[in-house]
Amino acid sequence: MSETYRSVNSRGEARFEIRGSEFIGHVAPAHTVEEGEAFVDAIREEYADATHNVPAYRIRAEPLREWASDDGEPTNSAGKPALNVLQQENVENVVAVVTRYYGGTNLGVGGLARAYSRGVKEALDDAGIAERRPHEQFTITAAYDDSGTVRGILESSDVEFEAKYEADVGFAVYVPAEEASALRDRIRSATSDRISFEGI
Repeated sequence: MSETYRSVNSRGEARFEIRGSEFIGHVAPAHTVEEGEAFVDAIREEYADATHNVPAYRIRAEPLREWASDDGEPTNSAGKPALNVLQQENVENVVAVVTRYYGGTNLGVGGLARAYSRGVKEALDDAGIAERRPHEQFTITAAYDDSGTVRGILESSDVEFEAKYEADVGFAVYVPAEEASALRDRIRSATSDRISFEGI
């Protein structure tokens, strides 16, 4: 896989109406298939009264995972056109769902394909596409005595992280792949290897 790839930095949304049917396009970043499926489930729950919630995603895994569903629309009229937009825009680690509230007029397969494509395209435009570097995700578990040291190293590095304070302190870390190994070595050395890593 190439060192950089195109993705979205945040969620995006687009709304429009075609012959009485309301369409709402949603896109979001997703770093794993599980994250992608969780977003699809969340949209389906939020828009449970919609006629259709058509999902598609492209996620960087080994190999690249691509998936789409017509969610009750005629075969290849919805999911495939939605996925096609992600492919044409060459974006990865992106999940899209297009919600449709049926307005009483059939749009035909061509009309549906155009509407679902537009839902994804306009939501991508709203989110904004940017070049991303491959990242790694892992969790660090540290005792309270070492948590300040770990937090200090993370804050001084170019990484995203979230800390959870429970019996121990857990740091969920999201770091550029080429910096991950050096970061882990720094943390091991600073804490005399008293911490544990998961997900690496």
